[in-house]
Amino acid sequence: MLALTGDIRVPSARFRVGQFVAPLDALGLDLCWRPAPVSNFPPRRTALRPLWLPATTAARLPSVAATWAADVTLLQRELVSTLATLEWLTRKPRVLDVDDAIWMRRGGGFAARIARGCELVIAGNDYVADWFSRHCPHVAVLPTAVDTERFRPRADIGASDAGGRVVLGWSGTSSNLSFLSGIEGALARVLRERPCCRLAVCCDKPPQLGSLPADRVDYMPWHPGTEAEFFRNLDVGLMPLPDDDWTRGKCSYKMLLYLACGVPVVVAPVGMNAQVLAQADVGSGATTQGQWVDALIALTDNPALRRKQGSAGSALVTARYSVAALAPRLAVLLEGVASGGS
Repeated sequence: MLALTGDIRVPSARFRVGQFVAPLDALGLDLCWRPAPVSNFPPRRTALRPLWLPATTAARLPSVAATWAADVTLLQRELVSTLATLEWLTRKPRVLDVDDAIWMRRGGGFAARIARGCELVIAGNDYVADWFSRHCPHVAVLPTAVDTERFRPRADIGASDAGGRVVLGWSGTSSNLSFLSGIEGALARVLRERPCCRLAVCCDKPPQLGSLPADRVDYMPWHPGTEAEFFRNLDVGLMPLPDDDWTRGKCSYKMLLYLACGVPVVVAPVGMNAQVLAQADVGSGATTQGQWVDALIALTDNPALRRKQGSAGSALVTARYSVAALAPRLAVLLEGVASGGS
């Protein structure tokens, strides 16, 4: 099988394809991962986009040609962001893997066309699966898997007492910093009322949170080699989201990474987040600023609750969302396509 994904910095490329190469090999499946050599997302400077489009498309041609030596072509999202381009040149059977509501861009026509040319769509959650079921007869749900060998609780988790430092943490891309800004008022109140609290942010850009005391906000530039350490050093994980069609398509991966590291969460109960909250006592859902304040203070003041929910979260991810749990399911899906089954 040959998998075409976004470049190696794209989370979905690494987590939905890259980390399965070795586990699938152990199951007897040869998955060749070909990340994009040129980013499949347009540059922020609009002046560069006319040059970017032919460059990223041309850079894909060798990988597209290589699919003709494979038994299955796995497309992780579209080859070029928001466009249907070279997908039809790849060899069938094709599998499309999607972990976002990509149809929200450009009217969704490109997503529908790609799906219609595939034998199977693997969706990251039920919401995504429902949309793609209108365009492909075979759709399966496979959550984004967590490598629990990397993302695991630290040895001394829960060692701090009520008087110790409590780190509230958020990780994400700079395009999603607006979600964190949406609860800035709640965070300001929590930091004001609980001097033991700090906010830690891991991102490709520093956050702009002017109402928070600068000496209580720690920024770590994102790097794949240090992201697991960042998660392990948190006491409470944050995942604020607005409730809209785009966020309902998210696969709760940030939430799952917190939980895998034994970190309880306070999240917006949107889409898959609500499903994960219902599966075990791993944290709280918060919609209003007041709910965010109450939930964060409750966890700050109760180390035993943090330990209990963190332990439950780690067990849940290991059982349902780990690479070890999901690799055999992915293998069955891909083998079915390779053999001409459904």
